[in-house]
Amino acid sequence: MSNQTTRTEFLLLGFSDVPELQILHFVLFLVLYLISLLGNFLIITAIALDHHLHTPMYFFLMNLSILDLGSISVTIPKSMANSLMNTRSISYSGCVAQVFLVVFFASADVAILTIMAYDRYIAICQPLHYETVMNRRACVQMAASAWICVLFYSAVHTGNTFAISFCGGNMVEQFFCEVPQLLKLACPDSDLSEVGFLIFSVCLASSCFVFIIMSYVQIFTTVLRIPSEQGQHKAFSTCLPHLIVVSLVICTGIFAYLKPTSSSPSIPNLSVAVLYSVLPPMMNPIIYSMRNKALKGALNKLIVWRLFSKNKMSLFLLQ
Repeated sequence: MSNQTTRTEFLLLGFSDVPELQILHFVLFLVLYLISLLGNFLIITAIALDHHLHTPMYFFLMNLSILDLGSISVTIPKSMANSLMNTRSISYSGCVAQVFLVVFFASADVAILTIMAYDRYIAICQPLHYETVMNRRACVQMAASAWICVLFYSAVHTGNTFAISFCGGNMVEQFFCEVPQLLKLACPDSDLSEVGFLIFSVCLASSCFVFIIMSYVQIFTTVLRIPSEQGQHKAFSTCLPHLIVVSLVICTGIFAYLKPTSSSPSIPNLSVAVLYSVLPPMMNPIIYSMRNKALKGALNKLIVWRLFSKNKMSLFLLQ
């Protein structure tokens, strides 16, 4: 019987043992990763440079993009490196770091999405109090509180996970270190505290989503009372991207964790993991930029300015 004191590494699940398919996996993940990096980086840059977007809604959107950059950078590069080097190993400390960061970015995502729902609720249901309630200091305090609380939560969650004894080998049935898969390797009765913590986590996440749903019930009730059809459309347009992103997170999470469990690791299981770990960070910038005219305009100005700067520099060098 071995435990965590003698364990030095874990083995992650690979997509294939065929070299050609490993290269294909590397290229596919590289494309998805670059799309996510580019999209979120453009969102962050556009909001930071355009003073018209220095409002609470875009401040929290910038936080969300930073979290999306971090979340996809935790899992995808390691999987790409393993495929390229034809290995599946991850060190014990690397697995601890990966669990901590995965939990941190996922939890912070939920926290920021909840704050964004509150921001939309105040803006639409209590517009006269919006400037007072959602002032710059309050926004910074809410975002900082979310990051600090999630940091503490992730540290406790990770410490609780790796305090258990591992007796079931070192093969993690996932392409990254994931808490439910690590619990399958735990010794009998040694993971009860972590199971309890997971139940607490599910209840915490569920309460956040219930808060978001209740906020949107109030928002839709208020919007439908607006006599002007143009006013209704404007109010809905500011909420729709956030609602789509929340729905995407909820649907991928439910699909991943409430699907029937498979007795053996398989490609469909890995595909589901890709769905909830890659799709939201990649799609969030696309959803917001497509449905938000102000953000789309800022992105267009940023791209045009970059192209103009490059052309101007090229002409200067040619002279």
